[in-house]
Amino acid sequence: MSHFHEIADRVQDVRVFSVLTLKPYDFFVKPEMKGRFELASWFHAPGARAAQAAGAGTVTYVPNMLHRAALDRIQARRPDIFFGTCTPPDRHGFISLSLGVTYEKDMAEAAQTVILEVNPRLPRTFGDTTVHVSEVDFFVENDQEVPSLPSPQPGPVELAIGGHIAELVEDGSTLQLGIGGIPNAAALALKGKKDLGVHTEMLVDSMMELAEAGVITNRRKGLARDKFIATFAMGSRKLYDWMHDNPSIELRRGSWVNDPAVIRQNTRMVSINTALMVDLTGQVASESIGPVQYSGTGGQTDTAVGAKEAYDGLGKSIIACAATAKGGTVSCIVPMLPQGAAVTLHRADCDHVVTEQGIAHMRGRTVRERARNLIAVAHPDFRGRLTEEAKKLGYI
Repeated sequence: MSHFHEIADRVQDVRVFSVLTLKPYDFFVKPEMKGRFELASWFHAPGARAAQAAGAGTVTYVPNMLHRAALDRIQARRPDIFFGTCTPPDRHGFISLSLGVTYEKDMAEAAQTVILEVNPRLPRTFGDTTVHVSEVDFFVENDQEVPSLPSPQPGPVELAIGGHIAELVEDGSTLQLGIGGIPNAAALALKGKKDLGVHTEMLVDSMMELAEAGVITNRRKGLARDKFIATFAMGSRKLYDWMHDNPSIELRRGSWVNDPAVIRQNTRMVSINTALMVDLTGQVASESIGPVQYSGTGGQTDTAVGAKEAYDGLGKSIIACAATAKGGTVSCIVPMLPQGAAVTLHRADCDHVVTEQGIAHMRGRTVRERARNLIAVAHPDFRGRLTEEAKKLGYI
């Protein structure tokens, strides 16, 4: 991607589909690329947000549920070229797609041309990651350090939220957990638990740390027992080294890992996701601020629905967010979502909402009960105003 812009004078209307594009590449950041290249993003990262805010006209968003993202796009139009990364081939001629098969394997199989960048620093992983060299059209060698994502240290608010989340997680639960201050705080709070398992979209450092502490054993999982199941991984160099040739870790296609019908087969499944705001009826907005796309749906709906519908009746979906944003000036519990805001999780699928103020139980509750429960976990500075608005709206 670093060199796409160099051929801008020779191409037009090239659409590049990517998820979480970590660098602000010239092909979509520079406004002169309009009409030449367009980034079609499944999940906005800072570079995409910046280009979008600048009005460059080079970025668009693809609404999707993660478990159907690849198939939906293939049905709309098959890719002409797939670019990806891989490990060097083994003695049998197989390479590993290494850190991600969320959509990569599906797209590579559907594309007319497959180009893979071989990087010896990538970990060799198991699952759906293996591809024979005969299935690749071109290889490019590139020895560079693998991009890492540092784990942010949780502050007091995140630690309080993590403590409340831990109250909802029982021994023997199977976890879906993301990255960030709140998930890291939740992981810290889980260190007293026993025999946890992992079936997650994203494998992160905190899961490795819980495994090393003996908290995650995967031995009580109802599906893929004794295995970490994920669809991609991102974290530190230590995480990548731990994953290398580790048979206890399997990365599988996002179409399987994130399928709610698969997720619901796990034992005591707990899905932990974060949100930007939640309205008083339980509608969850996690990807946009009003009409402005901020991130993406990702796997939130997939995992929340799968966990809530777990076969054993013991699954839980947790939506976590700080009670306030922008230095305490804005409540994240709101009477109504702003105009244009995307609803990431339908209110009927909202199960538990956690802030540093406590836990709001939503499953099976009426609108009146939901509004009261959510006001109780809002910041005290906003509870009076939220109560007034709830009365005006007829919620309480």
